Amino acid sequence: MTILMLLVMIALLLAGFPMMMPLIAATVLAFVFYLPDLSLQVTIQQMIGGVKPAALIAVPMFILAADIITRGHSADRLVDVVMRFMGHIRGGLAMSVTSACALFGAVCGSTQATVVAVGGAMRPRMLKAGYQDSFGIALIINAADLAYLIPPSIGMIIYGVISGTSISELFIAGLGPAFLIILAFSGYCYYYAKKHNIPVEPKASWKARFTALRRAIWPMGFPFIVVGGIYGGIFSPTEAAAVCVFYALILEAFVFRSIKAKDVLDIALSTGAITSVVFILIAAGAAFSWTLSYAQIPQQIIAAIGLEGASPLMTLLAINIAFFVGCMFVDSIVVILILVPIFAPLVKAAGLDPVLVGVFITLQVAIGAATPPFGCNIFTAIAVFKRPFVDVIRGVSPFLLILFVITVMLAFFPQIALLLRDIAFR
Repeated sequence: MTILMLLVMIALLLAGFPMMMPLIAATVLAFVFYLPDLSLQVTIQQMIGGVKPAALIAVPMFILAADIITRGHSADRLVDVVMRFMGHIRGGLAMSVTSACALFGAVCGSTQATVVAVGGAMRPRMLKAGYQDSFGIALIINAADLAYLIPPSIGMIIYGVISGTSISELFIAGLGPAFLIILAFSGYCYYYAKKHNIPVEPKASWKARFTALRRAIWPMGFPFIVVGGIYGGIFSPTEAAAVCVFYALILEAFVFRSIKAKDVLDIALSTGAITSVVFILIAAGAAFSWTLSYAQIPQQIIAAIGLEGASPLMTLLAINIAFFVGCMFVDSIVVILILVPIFAPLVKAAGLDPVLVGVFITLQVAIGAATPPFGCNIFTAIAVFKRPFVDVIRGVSPFLLILFVITVMLAFFPQIALLLRDIAFR
């Protein structure tokens, strides 16, 4: 059964069908040939059940907020304030890219939106400053990974819904690894700039800094809304998403006046198209996951590869490898939908903290998004920067190495992720 389902999925993918079709086809195949006692109506019920959790409302809300901000002035103002404070440091421009990705990631929760917003503003500046294009693009697509670790991470929301893990705890647990990535990337940027003798930009005056800060004060409200609102007990993650949309709309339409009424309809249609794809994937993934669980395929796979009774460290290693490799070829949401149910029995048997596992999974899918051959950030960069595939991936290896080192550190020192969670919730 497992092999046939896998072969059908691979064949449909190679034939060019979108990912939801292989998921649905494999599920229907299992019902018809291997589970004949069950009605196909169960498939429909599972698909509907997959998109029923209230927490999923946050996904289209954050997508909509990100779309509004990307088309407005908020992204440019956030980038500008970072540049004013860091541009004069050796490698400061490159460090600013990392910090800007963190700031924008705290607004949108999407790696691809971060590539578009920050990359469009910062890549020309890096080229003008003397940075190699391969370095600049690699930095942008890897620093965009921070959007999956910093609230409001769409990846964490999907994982939390599927696994039944607290999304609020996942959000705060991602901050430790994110801060570590910012420090590590900044250190490498300093080394690169010094090695290649990249000139520093003139130091901005305090007047210019305060001006940039004043211009960015409204966009900087997004992280406070999401993080402060959730952990201050003011509203839930889902309510935070709705507040973000309202705040973004007021900001861009009435404060900055960067979008008009006719633009709102276009933005809503764009968000609707993206959301429909995401929710069809979630529905198909829910039915597929239920089928796997009912047929006890996860237990069979775990037994076949010898992971039954594995230690927590070996379990984490297996999870990291599976999610990293999966996201090299398939969209991160699909990988989360398929693999989380497979590894659920193994995680439970190993006694691992589901929040820690969620951070590992989120980190790996983020890394996979910037890893050849099919990382989604890579193809976003190809489309936005109009550069060939080889040029986009040429400089990614140092950043991937840094991210792998941080993954190992997190495995041996889980408090990097869990310390803030324990302070906030224990």
